[in-house]
Amino acid sequence: MTTPPHAAPATEADLFALFDRLGIAHRTTEHRPVFTVEEGADLKAQMPGGHSKNLFLKDKKGNLFLLCALGDSVIDLNAVSKVLGSGRFSFGSAERLMENLGVTPGSVTIFALINDPEQRVTLVLDEGFFAHDPVNFHPLRNDATTAISPADLLTFIRALGREPIRLRFDAEGQPSRIEPDAPPAHVQS
Repeated sequence: MTTPPHAAPATEADLFALFDRLGIAHRTTEHRPVFTVEEGADLKAQMPGGHSKNLFLKDKKGNLFLLCALGDSVIDLNAVSKVLGSGRFSFGSAERLMENLGVTPGSVTIFALINDPEQRVTLVLDEGFFAHDPVNFHPLRNDATTAISPADLLTFIRALGREPIRLRFDAEGQPSRIEPDAPPAHVQS
């Protein structure tokens, strides 16, 4: 028995077309390929806003997670797994990453959720993004960075039929879960 081939992953052009349909203003800066947060420090210093680190994780039960956090956030992955009630985390393989999010290592980004219509990957989002405007992520490749507003980030996520699990990290990397009805940290009541 053969399995049907997977649809080709979305391209950067597909992503930007979705942004345009949703009315999301976006600005992309081309640069050398960057594989780690540290590697891109000099580039990020030239671009305003909050920059991201994106971790593709799986737990012992085989559940998949995309943890998107500010690049300078300290993250205690064991504490995150406990807050989420999941098994201990490990990093997902390159094959699993391509199969589920349609990107390669070094290009992991929140925007890759466009390639997961079945929602096999759970999104975990750092509340710290809402204190920055714009927020910056790779546009499905690691030789460019795309900036959008934090409000538009939520528009994008919700247009995919998702609601992120939002966490706030303290200085030691300990997470606390933000309840869905709680306003972002920068919103005054």
